[in-house]
Amino acid sequence: MMNRRNFVQALGAAGTLAALAPHQAFAQALELVKIVNGFPAGGTADVTSRRVGDKLGGGAYARNPAVVENKTGAAGRIACETVKNAQPDGATLLLTPYSMMSVYPHIYAKLSYDPFKDFVPVGMASMLTHGLAVGPLVPASVKTVKDYLAWAKANPKDASYSSPAAGSTPHFLGALMGINAGVDLKHVPYRGSVPGVADMIGGQLASMVTPHGDFLANHKAGKIRVLATSGKSRSPFLPEVPTFAEQGFPELTVEEWFGFYAPAKTPASVVANANAAINLALKDKTVIDSLAISGLVPVGGSPEAMAKDMKAQYDYWGPIVKKIGFTAES
Repeated sequence: MMNRRNFVQALGAAGTLAALAPHQAFAQALELVKIVNGFPAGGTADVTSRRVGDKLGGGAYARNPAVVENKTGAAGRIACETVKNAQPDGATLLLTPYSMMSVYPHIYAKLSYDPFKDFVPVGMASMLTHGLAVGPLVPASVKTVKDYLAWAKANPKDASYSSPAAGSTPHFLGALMGINAGVDLKHVPYRGSVPGVADMIGGQLASMVTPHGDFLANHKAGKIRVLATSGKSRSPFLPEVPTFAEQGFPELTVEEWFGFYAPAKTPASVVANANAAINLALKDKTVIDSLAISGLVPVGGSPEAMAKDMKAQYDYWGPIVKKIGFTAES
C-alpha cells in the first residue's frame, strides 16, 4: 500500500512528466512541412494551402509554418505524383480538390497514382461551389443560364467555356450543361483558374466554369458576370446570383472540397498530429476570414470522414463521366 510520502513523490513526478509532455511533443515535431498543390498562385487551391499552412506551426505536428509549392501541369496530376513519391514522414502534404482522387480514375486508363492506395487522407480543408461566368464577348443582355445557352446556340463559333483542368469537376459541369441543353460548347482547359479568367476578361473566351471564389473580385468590379453557382443554396459570397437548380438545372448541383493527403505508409500518429493541426487552423478567425474572400468555407473533420466521402464521390462521378464520354484520350 502506498504511504503518504510515496504518494506525494509519485504525484510530483507525474506533474513533472505532464509539464514536460508539451515540450517532448514539440521536440518530436517536424522542422518544416511542405504543402504541394497542382494549381497556380492566387487560385482557391493556393489560398487554402497558404492560409492553413501559415497556422500549422508551433504544435505537435510542425515547429514552423508550412511552405507551399505550386506544382502545376498535367491537370493537377504532377502534384499528386510528387507527393506519392515523397517520404512518408508527414513532411510533405498534398492539397487537392477531390477531382484528382475521385474523378480522374474514371477518365485516365493509366493514371500514374492510385488515389486509394498511394495516399492516406489527412483531413478536409475547405468547401467550394463552382460558378458559370461570362465575359465581355457575351452581350450584356445575357443574364441567366438559359440566356447563355440560347446565345451559344446562335453563335456556335464563339460558344466556348474554359475550366481549370481537363477532367476536373468544372469541366464536367460545363459539358453536362451543354449536353442536356443540346448545345455544342467547346471546352478549353487551362492550368488553373487564374489564366482562364484573364483570357475571359480579355475577350478570348465566352465563359468559364470554375470555383466561384475565383470570380468574386472581377464580378464585383464589373469585368465579368457570374450567371449561376453550383451549391445546394445560394452562395453567401454572391447572394444575388441564383443557383443552377433555381434556374432549372438541378443536375448541376455540386459542392466540392479541397483535402489534405499524405503519402501512403505515413505513420498513424503523424497523420493524427497533422489532422489536429489542420482542424485547429481552420478554427482561426484570420483563416476563416481569408478563405471567405475566395468564396471558401472551412470544413475540417476526421481522416475517416474524408475517406468515406472520397469513395462516395468516386461512385457518384463514374456514371456521369460515362454519360459525357470523356477520357484522357478523347
